[in-house]
Amino acid sequence: MAALSRFSPQRLTMLAFFLQPIAFGSWLPRIPEIQAGLGLGPAGLAVALLGMPCGTLLTLPFAGPLVGRIGGRAAIIAGFIFYSIAVCLPAFAPDAFWLFIALMLAGSSISFVELGLNVEADLVEKSTGTMIMNTSHGCWSLGIMVGSLIGSVLAGMSLPPHLAIPLVSLVVLPIALITGKSLPALADAPQAAAIGKKSAWSMPSWPLIGICAFVFGIAMTEGAMADWSAIFLRDAVGAEAGAVGLGYSVFAMFVAAGRFSGDHLKRRLGAINTARLCGALAVLGSVVIYLAPTITLALIGFGILGIGVSVGFPLAVTAAASLGDRAASANVAVLSFVALTGFLVGPPIIGFVAEHFDIRAGIACVIPVLIVSLFLAGRLKPRSTLAPTSDAVQTSGA
Repeated sequence: MAALSRFSPQRLTMLAFFLQPIAFGSWLPRIPEIQAGLGLGPAGLAVALLGMPCGTLLTLPFAGPLVGRIGGRAAIIAGFIFYSIAVCLPAFAPDAFWLFIALMLAGSSISFVELGLNVEADLVEKSTGTMIMNTSHGCWSLGIMVGSLIGSVLAGMSLPPHLAIPLVSLVVLPIALITGKSLPALADAPQAAAIGKKSAWSMPSWPLIGICAFVFGIAMTEGAMADWSAIFLRDAVGAEAGAVGLGYSVFAMFVAAGRFSGDHLKRRLGAINTARLCGALAVLGSVVIYLAPTITLALIGFGILGIGVSVGFPLAVTAAASLGDRAASANVAVLSFVALTGFLVGPPIIGFVAEHFDIRAGIACVIPVLIVSLFLAGRLKPRSTLAPTSDAVQTSGA
């Protein structure tokens, strides 16, 4: 605790982003194993995976006003506790029905803690005058890559999922709670009081709808890679058991690289041009994966696609939070709702297509939605500027 208290608000926020997806990432390489153990085909797995978007649908309409009331810091602390328990539940599911229920609870907890993280990052940006949104999401990508690699290693050690995932969660939780409690007091101020314009329950504005439409294809692609990259490598290019997890690891690594350079690109090119450049790379990468005849080319495609989708969601969060029509937490909640819906609904759609055709046809479903996102990149026009940097807010606890 004492060591973390010396971290700046920016670094504490980035650390929280890094820690959040590690346990979830350790689940991803085990999906083929869970599928085989429960005897599920692609369509059966797709139905079970619908549990996560259902949990999101039930949670985010209430999470936005709640996070606006209690602040990002409190949401992170409480969210990590529930999330660390819920993310373990899918490994204990005895059949497809209980897998659906477990994933629904996991999706509900993930949506709450991620909303808190995004609100926190926006508050720190505005308070310190430092762009950290892309870098924070880069830390998230690094965390899910680390979690995926840990999950692959534990699978290689033949540690069953119902032991491996709780072990990872148990190790991460204390660090996450200490990080959350070390966040500065500025994150505790209720955001709804800051912008007393529209109610958090009012209909989203047209600019926000455009931003949400942009981010849907980006998020759907990220979800597709999380749930189906291992199965694609196994079924489409004949990867062995030890290599099926490499697809998502490569994808997450390049997502992280793109996000770590995203704030620099945004300063040089602007939000719209950065989004268009990366959007074009995303379309290219998805086509390479669809056509790849070998593992090597498929991994190259995963890398290009990772760079392409890397900055889409962070740019959208900043754009939505800066609209100024109501509390940032309310707009970010709507955006998170759409993004998580895309992230979690996309994989079941791919599963149904793969059931009737093949996994290549399923993966190809991301190409048209990425093209739509590319054309909607102009919706990310910034509405406000960051506050000047203040020495006072650079100090933890200010």
